[in-house]
Amino acid sequence: MRFWAILAGLATAAAAMTVAQAQPLPSDRTSLAFSYAPLVKRVSPTVVNIYTTTTAPRVQRRLIPFLGGPQDAQRPSNPLGSGVIVRPDGLIVTNAHVVKGADEIRVVLADRREFDAKLVIQDERYDLALLRIDAGTEQLPIIELRDSDSIEVGDVVLAIGNPFGLNQTVTSGIISALARSAGGVNDSSFFIQTDAAINPGNSGGALVAMDGRLIGINTAIYSQSGGSIGIGFATPSNIVARIVAIGAKGGRLVRPWLGISMQRITPDIATGLGLARPAGLVVKEVFADGPGEFAGFRRNDVIVALRDLPIDDEAGMRFRLATLSVGETVPVKVIRGGREVTLQVPLAAPPEVPLRDRSVLDGRQPLNGATVVNMSPAVAEEMGLAEWRTGVAVVEIQPGTYAGRFVRLGDMVLAINGQEVKDVADLKRRIASPVTSISIGREGMVSTVQFR
Repeated sequence: MRFWAILAGLATAAAAMTVAQAQPLPSDRTSLAFSYAPLVKRVSPTVVNIYTTTTAPRVQRRLIPFLGGPQDAQRPSNPLGSGVIVRPDGLIVTNAHVVKGADEIRVVLADRREFDAKLVIQDERYDLALLRIDAGTEQLPIIELRDSDSIEVGDVVLAIGNPFGLNQTVTSGIISALARSAGGVNDSSFFIQTDAAINPGNSGGALVAMDGRLIGINTAIYSQSGGSIGIGFATPSNIVARIVAIGAKGGRLVRPWLGISMQRITPDIATGLGLARPAGLVVKEVFADGPGEFAGFRRNDVIVALRDLPIDDEAGMRFRLATLSVGETVPVKVIRGGREVTLQVPLAAPPEVPLRDRSVLDGRQPLNGATVVNMSPAVAEEMGLAEWRTGVAVVEIQPGTYAGRFVRLGDMVLAINGQEVKDVADLKRRIASPVTSISIGREGMVSTVQFR
């Protein structure tokens, strides 16, 4: 038996050798080598190095924006970051944290030309900023943006930037995941994850598809040491396109309002609604005279797609809405009573109702040093909240004041001495008397602080 097994193995090996010999060997250098060089030559001139001068301190986080350079808060620093030229008139996109608090911004092109840059717009919710340089009559090289919804996990990508101030460093990898949350680095929470090696200084650099178009702006890495471990995050090009369009005209990105409140589908909710799996958002409330009421939303409708793009959670909905413009009408698919229904929803700007009545609280009471406003859909949108509730929100806290000991930005002041707080005027009346307790709403939880 062993003899016949050996003989069979030799026969298999001989057959494999025959097949290998039948396959032609590479006949020239072109068929032997595979290179990204042509793509890099076309794209790399659009990626720039950004230097800033600032005295503002910077805080390091476990999820680390790719910021390089000195970190001495006591002296002016020259952090290093990257950017990408997206318009021939000198419009450059980068990360907001690269230029935040900068006194001066200087851009160095791939061909070593240097320009002073002006900040056009920055949106810290999405950690994006636009700069402009004046290159005179010369047309600058630009990169075309690609629809980030067209990429898939496993696609090959290149990351181009200036890590640690090293000019024009190119690394390759694949798309590791889509719609990935990155622990609150910005409001998007809808990142492209890649294993292409990226390090401090890559902030604002390009994540490029194999067709040479931009699919993302490198924004953060997951790291315990500060170096790359193969988990990087890029802000998708679809939100970059919205920032570029708005910044070119001047203005601010406003996320449209649906006029409904929503909740993520949990396994228990899915079972109760008879859904096959826990995906989508269930409508909890439809606000009167809002876009949702006009479109025909009903309580317990389950939103599963917007413009045929799947919606799995609040982060996905926030991102999808941020890529759309007020005034558009979009199809939204919902599951209602076991059937799929498509609603045509007109997108509106979030209203500021009630008026915010911004007030700084002072005096001998626990909220001394807090700035509060009446919550409205407009305020919720500015704060990056998925939904809103009526009441009073904390939007600013003066350093070193008593309020900073127990309240945070975004907290809701729900009650004073057990009595509900309806608006800012009501809050002012209640703190004029001795305060024994304050109820605070934070991330869906309510806590009550007692005072003597």
